[in-house]
Amino acid sequence: MAGRAAAGLTLEAVFREERGLLLAALVRRFGDLDLAEEVTSEAIEAALVRWPAEGVPPKPGAWLMTTARRKAVDRLRRDQAYAARLAVLQVEAERAAPAPAAGGGLPDERLQLFFTCAHPALPAEDRTALTLRCLAGLTTPEVARAFLVPSATMGKRIVRAKNRIRTLRIPFRVPDPGELPGRLPGVLQVVYSIFTEGYAASSGPALQRLDLAEEAIRLARILRRLLPGEREVAGLLALLLLIHARREARTDPGGGLVLLDDQDRTRWDRAMIGEGAALVVVALSGGPPGLYGVQAAIAALHDEAPDVAATDWPQIVALYDVLRDLAPSPVVELNHAVAVAMRDGPAAGLSLLDTLADEPRLREYGPFSAARGDLLSRLGRRAEAAAAYREALGLAGTEPERAHLRGRLAEVSEER
Repeated sequence: MAGRAAAGLTLEAVFREERGLLLAALVRRFGDLDLAEEVTSEAIEAALVRWPAEGVPPKPGAWLMTTARRKAVDRLRRDQAYAARLAVLQVEAERAAPAPAAGGGLPDERLQLFFTCAHPALPAEDRTALTLRCLAGLTTPEVARAFLVPSATMGKRIVRAKNRIRTLRIPFRVPDPGELPGRLPGVLQVVYSIFTEGYAASSGPALQRLDLAEEAIRLARILRRLLPGEREVAGLLALLLLIHARREARTDPGGGLVLLDDQDRTRWDRAMIGEGAALVVVALSGGPPGLYGVQAAIAALHDEAPDVAATDWPQIVALYDVLRDLAPSPVVELNHAVAVAMRDGPAAGLSLLDTLADEPRLREYGPFSAARGDLLSRLGRRAEAAAAYREALGLAGTEPERAHLRGRLAEVSEER
């Protein structure tokens, strides 16, 4: 069949690629997130029945869109009261919408909805969580990992945000140009969280989800073109490029995890590093440093060093001190402690990590236990290192991470 011409495309890959576009277009069309989610799911379920037998169609996105629209129309025909409520909301949204500026607007429907969901009437964490779950296509556990909270807590937060949109009758429309800067931090957080899940997947057989990382970079490039005067946009794009430049060296031929210390730096993307480093200069010029600009500067120091030993660890520690003031968080404290260990030795880093032991948001965060294991191992405290590695192993989400931790555990568990 013609559909089989889409060889090499797995159903999972198609759904991952198309879901965000489909949902954004449906929300724009019908003005209701719940309806869009419902018919998107129904269209995917229909594809799961049809496509294995008939093959993936040549234009899977168009097939899914047509199917979802039909299901939405059927739903509205069955429920006239619901349809009437949506019609009222759409009229209100059209009345509130600003006149489009010549050459203006957001060229990507997902970005349009990202800015829409960054409405100031929603608490900051709720709107970011909602956007990640519903429009960026991350699962609730993946969103929970980004916020270092349990999945159940995140699920309630997403439901709360959707209910607030419904109660306040917040329209799904593109904000006018004057509203964009105020909503920008939330959008940047969403794009960065998408990239983070791509850089270090929270679950599955692979360490990286390159499709998500590259999608985040694509969205960051659009933001950079739209808002060239926003230094934090430059900082975010720089950060993503400087980290993504190492993608080929982060795994071995079998997909195993390769730590920064052991990576073949000749495999790093030097053109991407050059572009990112130039953007760091933009991000840190003309005003106080921003969250993403500082993180990008740290990434640039890693990328420009010939090896780990030659890395400018004093400067990295100083930048983490700035970051601690800008955006204090347990993960920033963890990374600061690791940098101090590289500058001053493992005992100094471990002392800082021990002060974070009672931090609730790090109890389920595997990298914290793994970092403790590494520092304890370097200090020769093998039994304690083994305990830390076991804890990290129980929290690891991907098979490459688990394999790496099993190897480290075996090393420290050998007879002395």
